[in-house]
Amino acid sequence: MTEGKSATSKKAKSLLALNPSDDAEFQKKVQQVKKRRKTPSRLTPGVVYVGHIPRGLFEPQLRAYFQQFGTILRMRLSRSKKTGGSKGYAYIEFDCDEVAKIVAETMNNYLMGERLIQCHVIPLEKVHPKLFVGCNKAFKKPSQPAVSRYNKKHSQEELEKTKTKLLRKEAKLRKRLAAEGIDYDFPGFASQFPKKKLAASEDANSSVCSEDVTPVCTPSVLERRKSMVANEEADDEIIIKQIPDVSFEEESGEEESESEEEGLSGDEAEEGEDGEEDDGSKEQQEEEEA
Repeated sequence: MTEGKSATSKKAKSLLALNPSDDAEFQKKVQQVKKRRKTPSRLTPGVVYVGHIPRGLFEPQLRAYFQQFGTILRMRLSRSKKTGGSKGYAYIEFDCDEVAKIVAETMNNYLMGERLIQCHVIPLEKVHPKLFVGCNKAFKKPSQPAVSRYNKKHSQEELEKTKTKLLRKEAKLRKRLAAEGIDYDFPGFASQFPKKKLAASEDANSSVCSEDVTPVCTPSVLERRKSMVANEEADDEIIIKQIPDVSFEEESGEEESESEEEGLSGDEAEEGEDGEEDDGSKEQQEEEEA
């Protein structure tokens, strides 16, 4: 046995190139071939996209099901950051791209849980380097879900920040529309926030928001402008009260006194006539008695 090993080693050492000048390059190639035999060949991995995943299937169930095709290196199920629920699609990396192709051909349009599974292989040049970041971590539900986060009571500072942010974005949008030559007006967020009282000297036709390019012409703003104009007209009106004339009062007083005197004289004349009639009736009665 020892003699056979020594004979093979001598044969290996006795390998020479046909051209003595190329012997150095030939020996280098021989060494490279020996190194390739020692290192195992690496398989190129393949990534499969799995969509339309039914509800109730999460990382453990997906791993247990797809392991029947081959070795799974990494897997990531896409989840919502707000609620923690599954978004219905996942990425699975197999150790061999041939296995990934077999999985895509087998599982594409496969009926599972009243849903048709969608599978296709993603080329390696399109795989994002951060696709499987944090895939080996155990999933934990969000400590502050979206419902409680959005329904919580916000402080005055937070409300002011959101208000300024919304108004700033709206002003940029109006400027962009004006730069494009688009004549379009909309109430926006400025109409939802309480507006400051306009000064009396300020023009009523001016825009409500100082950063607006075009004036706001909503029905509420038009009614406010009309009320402002009406108030200004009412304030500008000057009411002149007429002073009664003294001579007119004196004349009216004299007329009233004359009418009273005429009324008195008329009453006296009527009384005198009544007295004469009474006297005549008395004389007739006396003559009849006689």
